[in-house]
Amino acid sequence: MEKHEHPPHTDGCCSHEHKHSHEHKHSHDDGHDHDHGDASSIKTYLPAILSLMLLLSAIAFDHFKLGFFTGYLRTGWYLLAYAMVAFSVIKEAVLTIVKGDIFTEFLLMSLATIGALALGEYPEAVAVMLFYAIGELFQGAAVDKAKRNIKALLDVRPDVANVERNGKFETVKPDTVAIGETIQLKVGEKAPLDGELLSENASFNTAALTGESTPRTIRQGEAVLAGMLNLDQVVTLKVTKKFADSALSRILEMVQNATSRKAKTELFIRKFARVYTPIVFFLAVALVALPYFFVANYDFQTWLYRALVFLVISCPCALVISIPLGYFGGIGAASANGILFKGSNFLDVITQLNVVVMDKTGTLTQGVFKVKEVKAEIDEARFMSLLASLESQSTHPIAKAIVSHYGDKQLLAVTEVKEIAGHGLTALIDQQQISAGNAKLLKKLGVDYPDLINEQVETIVLLAVDGKYAGYAIIADEVKADAKQAVDELHANGIKQVVMLSGDKTAITQKLAKELGIDLAYGDLLPEDKVSRLEEIKKDPANQVAFVGDGINDAPVLALSDVGMAMGAMGSDAAIETADVVIQNDQPSRIVTAIKIGKATKRVVYQNIGLAFVVKAVVLILGAGGLATMWEAVFADVGVAFLAILNAVRIQRMKF
Repeated sequence: MEKHEHPPHTDGCCSHEHKHSHEHKHSHDDGHDHDHGDASSIKTYLPAILSLMLLLSAIAFDHFKLGFFTGYLRTGWYLLAYAMVAFSVIKEAVLTIVKGDIFTEFLLMSLATIGALALGEYPEAVAVMLFYAIGELFQGAAVDKAKRNIKALLDVRPDVANVERNGKFETVKPDTVAIGETIQLKVGEKAPLDGELLSENASFNTAALTGESTPRTIRQGEAVLAGMLNLDQVVTLKVTKKFADSALSRILEMVQNATSRKAKTELFIRKFARVYTPIVFFLAVALVALPYFFVANYDFQTWLYRALVFLVISCPCALVISIPLGYFGGIGAASANGILFKGSNFLDVITQLNVVVMDKTGTLTQGVFKVKEVKAEIDEARFMSLLASLESQSTHPIAKAIVSHYGDKQLLAVTEVKEIAGHGLTALIDQQQISAGNAKLLKKLGVDYPDLINEQVETIVLLAVDGKYAGYAIIADEVKADAKQAVDELHANGIKQVVMLSGDKTAITQKLAKELGIDLAYGDLLPEDKVSRLEEIKKDPANQVAFVGDGINDAPVLALSDVGMAMGAMGSDAAIETADVVIQNDQPSRIVTAIKIGKATKRVVYQNIGLAFVVKAVVLILGAGGLATMWEAVFADVGVAFLAILNAVRIQRMKF
């Protein structure tokens, strides 16, 4: 795995360094991820705790006018309390200036508090820097919590794999296991790699991938994905993908990359901070200098104090920290619900959708054929025995569905099997000539059957015994349990039109659309036809379109839509790579959940912007007029930042 280290980033407020280790190179503009050390370590909080104790004791000594607390002792006491919390801020201010980024909040806070010390306003100077430090600690804790939430949900890859080599199982690192090797999972262990189940069946908890804690039964030959937790027995898997290519590795990479794709609101606030910070700095300078020419009885100390208050109030940290944190919280909340946004920009775009276009097979339906209905002219048990025995000779998905429906019952001996391409099969069973296939097969063999069969919309398999019609089985793709709920909720959440595009027969597509309440449906579409249909919808500039699909043939349409959404559990790699949003549990109702999370995130972000601007504007005016002290300045800066952070973290606690 190649390691990429990204250089430090700065904007108008703060600077920091990021170091990520992952496979794909990507650019960052993260802006404000302040380095607070380990948020859980007492060392991180110790300077602020000591400073607070020194400040409170000093204020008490001043209040009771204790004789010993004067002169150098008093000054030194306050300076020690100040140094505890100011050292790291002043150091950061110097470092950012050396790097060419002069107008940062570190400089603003340093100038304001050093100026207050020079004016003899010791308690205010210490309090401003202390509360600023406490605010920074809260910000660090909030960011750490958001990151831990996502990490706990997703970073569940085991460090070891039990692989079979030389006739015994040995413990190795997962990235050393090759495709095709056999690995063993004990009860309570998570799959380290994607594989195919070799054991007969097993129960797995898939919460790490899908957000669903309900156990899922996986049968022999079906896929087990890295991160799934084995619940009930020792099982073996045949590895199908390398460690770096596993479903879970892709998910982790998506989340890592998500923070590099910024929402327009984030980008605007970052640009705003770059311009805003130097402006307020020069306004503060003007607030000291200009009154000299216009105000009678000009007092330098009074106007300097007002300018220092102005500097403290003007720090843009509440905006620049809480807004990215809001989007990060949205990505975390989505991950908890089995939805992966590949960037915070898609949290914004998804709120503007008014048209949702969906694929049918694998998106609204299970993508698995099942016997829906059997109508036999002979004994039904005999009918199914003959049909399943004959179809067991074919590998076609429809044949497999029939055999699966028949279950574990004994199959009959089949001889002289002949396949007629595009029609079906014929064979001898119990000395009887058995034919199974479509209506064209029976016509070809001269077997009469009821005319009503020609009106059947869904896939039908007919059976003839010794040249006589014996009945039929209807094979259908099963509709997902929440498909109807998804369509209804989309309409209820501002989606004016739900469209279905399918390569399946038009008659089947139209029938399903009517059943689910879909507005428009088109069948018999090739991949290029789907692209054409989507382009038609997008011709109307008022349409903001999402496409939801799962197959490799859906990749072009996913790329063309405003928001491409892929079903991640059963979806093809091409669809998942192309999509902007991945639904891990394949439930179409999660499309609505994704929209709700996007809207909640946008509300919180706009609330934070409004709160910061209004409070700061009011206190700035009061400060410039001499009506606000350093204490009000502390609330305008640290207090608003703290409230905005709490509001942003709230997203992760919401139920969607």
